[in-house]
Amino acid sequence: MHRSFPFIVVSVFRSALALVQKDGVGKLPALGWSSWNAFACDVSEEKIMTAANEMVNLGLKDAGYEYVNIDDCWTVKAGRDSSTNQLIPDPTTLPSGIKGIAKNIHALGLKIGIYSDDGTTTCAGYPASLGYESLDAATFAAWGIDYLKYDDCNVPPEWMDQYESCVPEPRDSYPGPFQNGTCPPKYYSRPPPPASYDWSTSNTTKRYNIMRDALLAQNRTILFSLCNGGQAEVSTWASATGNSWRMSGDITPDWSRIVYILNENSFLLNSVNFWGHNDADMLEVGNGNLTLEENKSHFAFWAAMKSPLVIGTALDELSGELVDVLKNWYLLAFNQDAVFGEPAKPYKWGTNADWTWNSTSPAEYWSGASGNGTLVLAFNPLGSAVQKEIVWNEVPELKSGGAAFEVTDVWTGEKLGCVSRGINRTAASHETVGFVVGTECQGTLQSSNLVGSLRSQTSSVRSGPMTSGGGRGVRPVREGL
Repeated sequence: MHRSFPFIVVSVFRSALALVQKDGVGKLPALGWSSWNAFACDVSEEKIMTAANEMVNLGLKDAGYEYVNIDDCWTVKAGRDSSTNQLIPDPTTLPSGIKGIAKNIHALGLKIGIYSDDGTTTCAGYPASLGYESLDAATFAAWGIDYLKYDDCNVPPEWMDQYESCVPEPRDSYPGPFQNGTCPPKYYSRPPPPASYDWSTSNTTKRYNIMRDALLAQNRTILFSLCNGGQAEVSTWASATGNSWRMSGDITPDWSRIVYILNENSFLLNSVNFWGHNDADMLEVGNGNLTLEENKSHFAFWAAMKSPLVIGTALDELSGELVDVLKNWYLLAFNQDAVFGEPAKPYKWGTNADWTWNSTSPAEYWSGASGNGTLVLAFNPLGSAVQKEIVWNEVPELKSGGAAFEVTDVWTGEKLGCVSRGINRTAASHETVGFVVGTECQGTLQSSNLVGSLRSQTSSVRSGPMTSGGGRGVRPVREGL
């Protein structure tokens, strides 16, 4: 173990404070694997170590993935140790204990994450950390934990917030709609806050800060991942508390849910930079009945938005085609870029008018700067193939440049040469085409000469260790189609 000496500094990239930890922990989005989406409460030491070994065998470790995270249901459900009050790893499902598993994961050159909650019990009803923050943080550090996912279930009344924030997602008491991405009065179970309310003074913030301080007091650097479902306007204060924060409710392996989160997060990206990241939730690549195009679009946008990329599927059952998606060098390099901390953002909505909040047809044209060039994505949310045209002088990062640039296809790695004006592609239903636009050049190829379909192309882009070579505002206007 080592003394971490973490501290909070004023970020030069945005007005909020940022939690800065030793050795760059949390500066870039976390890359790893989690047990929850694949196994939920059916977690075991065998499954965890299978995932860890497959991260090495499949080349995911070499591509940059490092955390192996044990989610909910890892403790004895009956309660804490009667003499020490420590959490007790389930001896049946985790016979080596967390400390033993951590030792084995570290031996593979990987890191280990654990889960707890800021309420009386976790979301699945297991012992949680409210009132035991210092003890649990010390226990986690002694076990060799490198990452804590901290959930927000079963909070007692005395710790509830006075006000309720708007998270524009359907729930049992109010299924929608959410005009302009706002919540009507009947959405709220508690009063909404006055306009001047500062959510950094809320009980939610206090609960998370207590655990933050407990972790910082340890002789070990532990990445702190907040998981409060986007409540309490978390993106306005969380960069001073944790390294990432969930901006929405839970993901599911359904295309409609993935697109909903994409739309929701597209209006929250001004809070993302070095040391703090909106967490769009764990990846569903390889789960459910997603098509190849949907899996690729899901991964592309989570990477481009600089969300943590936490794989959530059984790695020993994952197809080689989808392993290649998860190892896409260009998208991972953008997500982990050491030069530019801001994410890609929409610059044109496409089907809808710009700034349209639409939970089924979100923004289609995105761009972001990186040390390797400008990443440009064009997304087809429709049910049939359409032609997507990317025009260089519409892309904010390219407007001050010339008319022609060196271009690389992010899915195939193909160098397209010096391309003038822009580029066209036919995108299949739910497909995303993507390019890294590099240095200016003397154009010889016109966009009209680069028309084709990516439907038959595989994601066989090279993979391996990543190297890295004024934000647009985001605001909803109206519900669209």
